[in-house]
Amino acid sequence: MRLTVVSAGLSTPSSTRLLADRLAEAAREGLAAREHTASTEVVELRELAGDIANHLVTGFPSSRLSAAIDAVTAAEGLIAVTPVFAASYSGLFKSFFDVIDPDALSGKPVLIAATGGTARHSLVLEHAVRPLFAYLRTVVVPTAVFAASEDWGSGGDEYTDGLHGRVRRAGDELAALVAARPAGEEPEDDVAVLERQLADLRFD
Repeated sequence: MRLTVVSAGLSTPSSTRLLADRLAEAAREGLAAREHTASTEVVELRELAGDIANHLVTGFPSSRLSAAIDAVTAAEGLIAVTPVFAASYSGLFKSFFDVIDPDALSGKPVLIAATGGTARHSLVLEHAVRPLFAYLRTVVVPTAVFAASEDWGSGGDEYTDGLHGRVRRAGDELAALVAARPAGEEPEDDVAVLERQLADLRFD
């Protein structure tokens, strides 16, 4: 099975990439527990910034960008991680998904995550990132993972899971969705399921 990780971090090293790697490891462990093996491909958007901008202007993707898009659309599961800029996802993150055909990700299991300097930005995942992937008709796992600066050294408390616990839970949720479908099978989104159910109805 193929997992593709999209990281929109701009620096090296990047906390966004670090979180992406941990989520990918958790998803692979979840798949291994279900007797599936998974390969992982990472798409670093900072390396494609110029290609993305050129494609938006010309409408013609470079070979590198085409390969990245293919990696995302062909994967059985997707992990998408963005830094928070101006209380939303980064422009680079949004631009990349803007150049992908709107129907290409329909029904695909997706784990969303973000990094930021303070936990006050954590709702970005719910008011910006999750709606983006809902528009693309993906299946987003229930647990979205936000990592603020202080989360990296925290184990949580009696009311809140630490970052490690949230990463493991989200990775396992993605693994469950991916494992539920045979490799290479085109997943159905909610609209396709409804259309199929309506077609099966018999009216007198």
